Amino acid sequence: MTDTVPPVLLSREGAVSWIRLNRPTVLNALDEGMAAAFRDACRSVAEEGPGGPTRVLVIAGNGRGFLAGGDVSRFNDDPAAAPEVVTTIIDSLHEALRILDKLDVPVLASVHGPVAGAGMSLACAADLCIAADDAKFTTAYARIGATPDGSGTYNLPRLVGLRRAMELAMLADIVGADEALRLGIVNKVVPAAALAEETRALAERLAAGPTVSYAGIRHLLRQSWTASLDQQLDAERARFRATAGTEDFREGIAAFLAKRKPVFRGR
Repeated sequence: MTDTVPPVLLSREGAVSWIRLNRPTVLNALDEGMAAAFRDACRSVAEEGPGGPTRVLVIAGNGRGFLAGGDVSRFNDDPAAAPEVVTTIIDSLHEALRILDKLDVPVLASVHGPVAGAGMSLACAADLCIAADDAKFTTAYARIGATPDGSGTYNLPRLVGLRRAMELAMLADIVGADEALRLGIVNKVVPAAALAEETRALAERLAAGPTVSYAGIRHLLRQSWTASLDQQLDAERARFRATAGTEDFREGIAAFLAKRKPVFRGR
């Protein structure tokens, strides 16, 4: 049955853009339409370019969970077509992740309830992740005889280490929010009833920060996974030089010397 509401909602509150996964009746399970809509929402934010109105992007899920993995009913409708269905979903999802990786603003995942399969991969791909205390994480793929997608095999071992990533991927056990915090999968755990409020507070704090500096930080840290020391030193020099010419840098220096709180404009 065709969804009668958009599977993904894109909105902006001040300098904070929100991408909300919106298939709540199936715990936001990912199908072709939702994957394509998520890609398009990410592209819309990216097309603003540097200096655009968005200074932080939040990804959240409507309903009782964040994202409960792929919509397995789609794979069962016509088993012979499953490889093509999977490919269509993955192509859109992976394009979205490539777009997110290149953004010049922080990406914050706000998760609750089931965070499974592609949902866990997406949570790991964000720069920061805040979780409700009812969040339940699982890689899930091995449970259906599949392998991870959505950058899960790239980001998970970098967050928790190779040996633990192997355990999480192969056994696909369910991990609670507190254990996810201990492992480094999330940055903060809050009461479920406070998730929206806490997410907004963190997003607004990021949106009021030095946006160009944040862009440099996220790109430097992300590239450090594969760069040599020489490459990283050169990149650090170039980024610091670029930020030293910004209005926010001048404001930061002036505020520091005046012993006051800086007011950053994101430029």
